[in-house]
Amino acid sequence: MHSSWIPRGNYIESNRDDCTVSLIYAVHLKKSGYVFFEYQYVDNNIFFEFFIQNDQCQEMDTTTDKWVKLTDNGEWGSHSVMLKSGTNILYWRTTGILMGSKAVKPVLVKNITIEGVAYTSECFPCKPGTFSNKPGSFNCQVCPRNTYSEKGAKECIRCKEDSQFSEEGSSECTERPPCTTKDYFQIHTPCDEEGKTQIMYKWIEPKICREDLTDAIRLPPSGEKKDCPPCNPGFYNNGSSSCHPCPPGTFSDGTKDCRPCPAGTEPALGFEYKWWNVLPGNMKTSCFNVGNSKCDGMNIQSGAGGSDNDYLILNLHIPGFKPPTSMTGAMGSELGRITFVFETLCSADCVLYFMVDINRKSTNVVESWGGTKEKQAYTHIIFKNATFTFTWAFQRTNQGQDNRRFINDMVKIYSITATNAVDGVASSCRACALGSEQSGSSCVPCPPGHYIEKETNQCKECPPDTYLSIHQVYGKEACIPCGPGSKSNQDHSVCYSDCFFYHEKENQSLHYDFSNLSSVGSLMNGPSFTSKGTKYFHFFNISLCGHEGKKMALCTNNITDFTVKEIVAGSDDYTNLVGAFVCQSTIIPSESKGFRAALSSQSIILADTFLGVTVETTLQNINIKEDMFPVPPSQIPDVHFFYKSSTTTTSCINGRSTAVKMRCNPTKSGAGVISVPSKCPAGTCDGCTFYFLWESAEACPLCTEHDFHEIEGACKRGFQETLYVWNEPKWCIKGISLPEKKLATCETVDFWLKVGAGVGAFTAVLLVALTCYFWKKNQKLEYKYSKLVMTTNSKECELPAADSCAIMEGEDNEEEVVYSNKQSLLRKLKSLATKEKEDHFESVQLKTSRSPNI
Repeated sequence: MHSSWIPRGNYIESNRDDCTVSLIYAVHLKKSGYVFFEYQYVDNNIFFEFFIQNDQCQEMDTTTDKWVKLTDNGEWGSHSVMLKSGTNILYWRTTGILMGSKAVKPVLVKNITIEGVAYTSECFPCKPGTFSNKPGSFNCQVCPRNTYSEKGAKECIRCKEDSQFSEEGSSECTERPPCTTKDYFQIHTPCDEEGKTQIMYKWIEPKICREDLTDAIRLPPSGEKKDCPPCNPGFYNNGSSSCHPCPPGTFSDGTKDCRPCPAGTEPALGFEYKWWNVLPGNMKTSCFNVGNSKCDGMNIQSGAGGSDNDYLILNLHIPGFKPPTSMTGAMGSELGRITFVFETLCSADCVLYFMVDINRKSTNVVESWGGTKEKQAYTHIIFKNATFTFTWAFQRTNQGQDNRRFINDMVKIYSITATNAVDGVASSCRACALGSEQSGSSCVPCPPGHYIEKETNQCKECPPDTYLSIHQVYGKEACIPCGPGSKSNQDHSVCYSDCFFYHEKENQSLHYDFSNLSSVGSLMNGPSFTSKGTKYFHFFNISLCGHEGKKMALCTNNITDFTVKEIVAGSDDYTNLVGAFVCQSTIIPSESKGFRAALSSQSIILADTFLGVTVETTLQNINIKEDMFPVPPSQIPDVHFFYKSSTTTTSCINGRSTAVKMRCNPTKSGAGVISVPSKCPAGTCDGCTFYFLWESAEACPLCTEHDFHEIEGACKRGFQETLYVWNEPKWCIKGISLPEKKLATCETVDFWLKVGAGVGAFTAVLLVALTCYFWKKNQKLEYKYSKLVMTTNSKECELPAADSCAIMEGEDNEEEVVYSNKQSLLRKLKSLATKEKEDHFESVQLKTSRSPNI
């Protein structure tokens, strides 16, 4: 599709896609002058810049601020820049950034005026639909309604009013069509004294249809009476034809008279509009068209407007917000909220915008809905006490046209409720705290962090590590426990993490200290590309923890530098800053669109409330799946920080949430590295829940005595050294330090070696001595035994007794051969010891050289 600036009659419209398109005009000035133009720039999804170059394509110094400021919805702003003499090339450049499905509203420019030109080269005839009745006119005038003109006209020609009509700036007249049901509307008159309202039918102005044609519809008769609906809550009917607000200190549901609040209670002020027979006094309607003024001042109770691209506007003005007396110190950041129930029925590209204006400075689009939407409720939270104007703007189509083809496309707003409005009325009463001296029903404000005790209606402080509900303070149940690993601040308004976490694992205590990571951590992921090829990045800022839950992460819009300190120090206007625990900006690099520097836009809050910190992967419906991040390399458990955002969107009806997984990684020193899941490169898979992995050595637990071991050295010169070293790999940080090396006295190795050698030598000598002793003993025993055997044998011999059977002294025994079947020494000893009686003996044969007669 071709992108360009498109002429729309009396203004020119920019592109709506994410292309970069420039409107260029070159002019040669004889003297210095200026350029002036009017514009509408309401959508920050488009970057709009205006700058000037010379004939050398160099940017002129006169362009001090090339970025054009946003305007309020429906209002024209003006911009002027001085021009130098010579050639000036003017650039109006727009770049759409389409990261979502929301409609983009184009930039509109009109009435471009340049002064400093010496003369004009020619005069241009007025275009059709305009005229000039004076020579040398500066510009042409637009033909009024029901007239037309051709090119170069000096005056406008009237249409045949009975059969023709024309809009402003028409070049021809159009035949009036027959009237249909789309050409009239129904209203109710104010209630009369009888409590009746009349149904009235009126033609939509300006009337362009004819009743006298064959197929025309006639206007239905008016005057039918019906019962009036009740007054809105907080109002009453005193018998007159209108509803009046209840006096201060009283309340009503709209059907009964106002009654005073009972003792110990106070009125819950606000507005609740659900009956629309009469428009409330603090609301008004209007009509606006960017291209013309034909619907200005039109009564749009019909919901028709002048054409399909008109903006039908409903405004609600509230001078301020203030919580009830008892909740003054307990509301925290929320002062009130506005809730409305609506539905849209559309056959074209209709859009409903909800906008907020604070202190009449600028109107910002808070949320928008395109196309048909079923009946639903939307809530916007108020955080500051200021004058607010809430605006609902409905446009049937954003295509420029002057007809009413989509007259049946509509938005239905069923109810609008605003709480804690300063000038509000009460539909009910709520319990309040009474002073110590109970003086009637006078209410006193509770100090911050106190709830109202039901039994006594006295203020009582919430227990430790609980925070006070922002919706009610009655009863102890108003004190909500903080999440795991968190504590409450002194006022019991928020829960926060002090950056310290404790966990018990397998009889081992793990202490974490994330203080060095409490400052803002940043992540730039991408790049990503739009459908038209625009390169962009997502920039995240994370404030992990901190004292009293202070939010430090800031994201900015329309900046060229990420140094937030410079932005804050150099400006008192923080409207382009959003602060939270986690926020996101969209960054368009300078080379992507030819800008001089990078651009930041679409800053959103991802987390403004701390939920808790735990090693578990699930907390309050936020779940970190196991396969979302790589498996940790150690047994040290990951620590998870959970957050949520209180702001809801059409796609995130429960608000956004964020989970940050802290992982111990000794190789990532300092701030470490932040990453997103590989399956969700934008940090989120559904646009509502964001996940981050933060790896750092600072995410490791504090060191304990379980993280080191001792090594004993050798004993040298009577001393032994003991060293202490960390376990490898080291999965801890800070904590306790390694003990100093230990030196202890000891006996040297030489002494013990000598002792061992001495003991060994003594043992060897002893063994040798014992061996010799037992050997000699054995010899003696053998001798005695042999002698005993010979003695025993001699008693059985028949030879004459001899002096001895043994070898006589002096006899030669060299030739004796003794055969003996001897028992072992052990057997012999055993026989002697037991004195056996059996005939256990040895047979001994003696051979000698003597005569056998002996």
